[in-house]
Parts: sequence; structure tokens; C-alpha cells
Amino acid sequence: MLDINNAQFVKHVVFHPIEGFEDLRWKKKGSMLIAVGIVVLFFIQSIAYGRLYGFQYYVDYDKLFNIVPYLVQSVVLFLIWVVANWAMCTLFDGEGSMRRIFIYSAYALLPYIVCSLISTVLSHILVQDEEVFMTTISIVGVVWSIALMLSAMKAVHQFTIGKTLALILLTFVAMIGILFLLVLLLTLFQQVLIFLFSIYTEITYRVTM
Repeated sequence: MLDINNAQFVKHVVFHPIEGFEDLRWKKKGSMLIAVGIVVLFFIQSIAYGRLYGFQYYVDYDKLFNIVPYLVQSVVLFLIWVVANWAMCTLFDGEGSMRRIFIYSAYALLPYIVCSLISTVLSHILVQDEEVFMTTISIVGVVWSIALMLSAMKAVHQFTIGKTLALILLTFVAMIGILFLLVLLLTLFQQVLIFLFSIYTEITYRVTM
């Protein structure tokens, strides 16, 4: 294979996932900057799909725009995936570092992001009777990214396909555990803030009496 740059490697892994991710590993390629750009695009895609989809399909948008849910369901979930996968790979003696997992996982998301954006654009062009085309594009994007993610995790950790599937399953379990702990921590932090605010209010009230 000819030597190609990091930007060309993105196209290579998307269209030749089995060979591409192995080449990415052995040639020590992969750009963190490109990976971060893809994650940012993932965040933009989640907003576009949630807020800019054709009105003839979604007519129940909230009038008040809140960026937090879109940030959580894109960037935060992706980061939790990276941390959980890295944590689980240590149990399986995987070779992937957190940086490599981040890059490989971001590359694998690209077909899903692109197909979702295409579907969002088509929702303003096609009528409801032609919705099947948008559904097909979305399904293709999801399946394509799943196939890429399997190849990516197999290559980055140097696992068999069976071990890769087991790792991904445990990664999802670990993600649920991390999300539960985060919710618990946020709830505890909220309660502490409420308690401190109550004390402050009480002290202020008694001082002004």
C-alpha cells in the first residue's frame, strides 16, 4: 500500500475497514485533530437531526432550545464509550490506548454522521410518501458505522472477532455503570448545593432581623 496522509486514511478506513484499520495501526497513523473534528460534527449532526429535520415529519419541537441534551447524547456519550472501552480492554489485555480508541471510534462514526445529515437535508426536499429513501439512508449509515466499529475495535486491540464482540458488550455494561454513577454524583452535588443555599438563606435572614 502506498504511503498516504492522515486525511486520506479517513477515506481508506471508511471504504476498506478491515484493511484500513490494520494499516492505521501498523503505520501508526490517525489524527487526533481530525477525530476531534468528527466528534464536533457528531454534535452538530445531533442538533440538526433533533431541531432542523423537516417540519412535515417533526412538528412537536420545544420552543425553548436547550443544548445540554444534544451535548450529552453526542459528545458525552462518545467520551464515556472511550473511557469504558479502555477500562474493559485492560481486563482483556487489549493493546489499545485511550488516544487510539478515541481516534478509531471517531473514524467509525463518520458514515452514520454523514448519512444522518443527508437524511436531514432530504427531509426538506422529499414528501412523506418518499420517506423510505431517508429511512434507507439512515439504516445504511447505522449498519456501516457498526461494521466499522467492529473492525476498529478488532484492530486497535488485536482481538479475535468473538473477543471483540464480548468487549463491546462489556463496554455497554460499563457505560451504563458510568452513567449511573454520574447521575448519582450530580444528584448528590445538587443536594449539597441546595443544603448550602438553605444555610446561606437562613443566616442572611437572621442577620437582617
